[in-house]
Amino acid sequence: MKKTLLYTVATAALMIPGAAFAQSTGSIDFDEGSEIVVTGASVNDGVAGVVVPDTTKAKAVLNQEFIARQTPGQSVNDIINQLPGVSFQNNDPFGSAGGTMTIRGFDNTRISQTFDGVPLNDSGGYAIYSSQQLDSELIEQVNVNLGTTDVDSPTAAASGSTVNYRTRNPTDEFSVKAVGSVGDSQFFRIFGSVDTGVFTAVGTKAFFAASKSTNDVLFSNRGIIDKMQLNAKVYQPLGDNGDFISVAAHYNEARNNRFGSVTFRDDSVGAVPSRFPNNRDERDYVIPYCTTTMPAIAGTADAATSCGSTFDERLNPSNTGNIRVNSRFTLADGLVLSVDPSFQYVRANGGGTAVGREGFRDINPTGGTGTCGTAAGAITPAIYCSAGYLAGSPYFGRDLNGDGDSLDSVRVAAPSETNTRRYGLISSLRYDINDQHTVRIAYSLDYARHRQTGEVNFLAVDGQQVVPFPETNNPLQDVTGAVLQKRDRLSKAILNQVSGEYRGQFGALTVNAGVRAPFFKRDLTNYCATSSATGFVECFGSNAAGATQYGTLNPAIQGPQRRVLKYNKVLPNVGLVFDVASSASVFGNYSKGVQVPGTDNLYNSFFFAANTPSANPSPETTDNFDVGVRYRTSRLQAQASVWYTKYSNRLASAYDPETDRTLYRNLGQVDKYGVDGSISYRPTDFFSLYAFGSYLKSKIKDNVLYGECTALNAAIGCTAIGQEIFAQTAGKRESGSPVYTFGGRAQANLGFVELGVQAKRTGPRYVNDLNQPFTLGGTISGGVATGGTQVYGAKAPAYTLVDLDLRLSAAPLGLGDKTYFQLNVTNVFDKLYVGGFDGRLDSGFVAASNLPFVQIGAPRTFIGSVVIGF
Repeated sequence: MKKTLLYTVATAALMIPGAAFAQSTGSIDFDEGSEIVVTGASVNDGVAGVVVPDTTKAKAVLNQEFIARQTPGQSVNDIINQLPGVSFQNNDPFGSAGGTMTIRGFDNTRISQTFDGVPLNDSGGYAIYSSQQLDSELIEQVNVNLGTTDVDSPTAAASGSTVNYRTRNPTDEFSVKAVGSVGDSQFFRIFGSVDTGVFTAVGTKAFFAASKSTNDVLFSNRGIIDKMQLNAKVYQPLGDNGDFISVAAHYNEARNNRFGSVTFRDDSVGAVPSRFPNNRDERDYVIPYCTTTMPAIAGTADAATSCGSTFDERLNPSNTGNIRVNSRFTLADGLVLSVDPSFQYVRANGGGTAVGREGFRDINPTGGTGTCGTAAGAITPAIYCSAGYLAGSPYFGRDLNGDGDSLDSVRVAAPSETNTRRYGLISSLRYDINDQHTVRIAYSLDYARHRQTGEVNFLAVDGQQVVPFPETNNPLQDVTGAVLQKRDRLSKAILNQVSGEYRGQFGALTVNAGVRAPFFKRDLTNYCATSSATGFVECFGSNAAGATQYGTLNPAIQGPQRRVLKYNKVLPNVGLVFDVASSASVFGNYSKGVQVPGTDNLYNSFFFAANTPSANPSPETTDNFDVGVRYRTSRLQAQASVWYTKYSNRLASAYDPETDRTLYRNLGQVDKYGVDGSISYRPTDFFSLYAFGSYLKSKIKDNVLYGECTALNAAIGCTAIGQEIFAQTAGKRESGSPVYTFGGRAQANLGFVELGVQAKRTGPRYVNDLNQPFTLGGTISGGVATGGTQVYGAKAPAYTLVDLDLRLSAAPLGLGDKTYFQLNVTNVFDKLYVGGFDGRLDSGFVAASNLPFVQIGAPRTFIGSVVIGF
């Protein structure tokens, strides 16, 4: 199946639609040497938009044939929910409000997502923002490495899977496409693109695209979703051997309200959103309209209102953009260079409020929480009063509400602002030793400057933020003129990586052997003092005198400082494919992955001295194994694989007996294993079937230290003061990931009518790593809750979602086959289900304040779209 054609044909592979199954230009160029086959491109086009690439890795691909049947504008992360091993809970039906994703049990912070080779995970905490992805009409294809990375992947996060998608190229002929969509929840979206066609003698072509979408938030009566996106790409071929340069730009602007996040309990105490709804009628809830204005009475300590403090009143604004260059140059016969530089810009915050104090705060711990009144400085030898962002609240030392006194409390907007400037480069040099043996070397750079602040500003009368970004819109100052903020730090996340890869063909056997050596550096500066192991900080801004006085009075607390941490690993990546017949093969792969500690958790560790183990958590590593079988023809494509992953130094939050605190640390070994597979079949040109499924088993190997006995209590196993209490996690499953998933799609082409139906069953998900119910008011014995009242079971129930799509062609009206009407119906049977939540160690035991939050699953939604193309 892998008979290699002449080199001149192989280098033209980049021009074959559907053949690009990797992320960077260098990976595409290297992989396609193994994808050019005598049977032609039809096999690589897949069946019904589902492609099974013949690589050494367990990989699955969806192309535009599949993507175009989904809701226009839908997040690519929801679209890949139809692949084995992937589990995605969408926060809304439109792709504009985010979601929660796992792949083979890896959560989104352990999955690397790239866009034309550009890494999209947050450079600090590795989060993936599903609502900020490329417009679906512009995605040529999306591929998922189910358990490994490419050797040139520029990532500090991928201890497991990768999601790679690529922008389509401009068309050779002039063309226009317009899409208008309307739907439930006042959804309205318009998308337009213009392709110039080839407009120079040297083959230059380009496209320009824009979209705008709005809708009301789901469930709640407060807020809207408002998103705008701009895209452009210029493509320049260089000769006729596949060389090219492309320059693309992307900009996404969103102004969204939060919604649908409720307390993870279903015991009918209280009302939604204080608990999960028990039926569909309870899904919709009301956030009362309110006002922030209160009578401002001189000489009276006026209290702040709660207006603006609910989750649904929070604004979640973001401006994101990037510029991407992809290029390929043939330097000599068999010698190919690819260079992919990029730049990314991010500005975002998650909303939130705080109670601002007009007075001062006592910063002398010897006096406890002394009374400051309205004067700054030393009140008594044990009391010292200061302005600043202290103990979680901004203290201004001045009148905020205009009543002439400094006695009051006023609710203010207090979002956590993030500004990122990120520079990247992926370069690769491939050399064909001969027709059977190829090597390449690669260098990758990811340099992110991450500025995180927390300025405050006034709220509007209705509790909304006056401005989306307080940072540069007259943030509030204290009496000293310092801008008050709840965090103030500068981070540089720097990756330099070298890698190499070899591919050799030995008859029916193809071998890939690669290694990447990432050199990570975290350069962290905290301009605030760190006062707790969970990262609580005391900030004085430009008030240097206040910061100095705080340090003098609190010598045991870590003051503002800079730390540089380095993490270097050598990560092998080895695989093979053996052709047992013209269309059948077996494959196997081993790779090692790594995730270095994120910046948020490293800042928490600033509480400890820099040379202590608590301040230097080890990186998490994984060993990933895949073995599978594959069958590929133009009408039938199938793949099944068995996989195993071993975590070492799994990173999470846990109790540390050395410090008597809960902090970020390494929890030992976790084993995961499972099976996944898919099959797509087109018995006729008018009908296709697709089915997929996966099963996941995970096992935490060790019990986790949960705490220490502070009093004698034999009922909970405390027979001595200081005795260690272990959470009984050994042998338990990790939380947050489904035990199994399976589903499928059927599509019929009835001439001018096309009909598709797809369904997916998502298995139960444990709500915590103890695999125990959420229980309130009880005690913990040996890490297991006893007594009290159960407010939620050990698992979120399994659920099944069914979607329909109908397309009516306008060709009978003489408008051509690129013009049509499409109807999408998601969650056809309006299933009430538990949406996304983060897996955690012990959430929900004993105290109601420890209960986590969970999203309500999106309801049944109708979306109609008119697509015009010519």
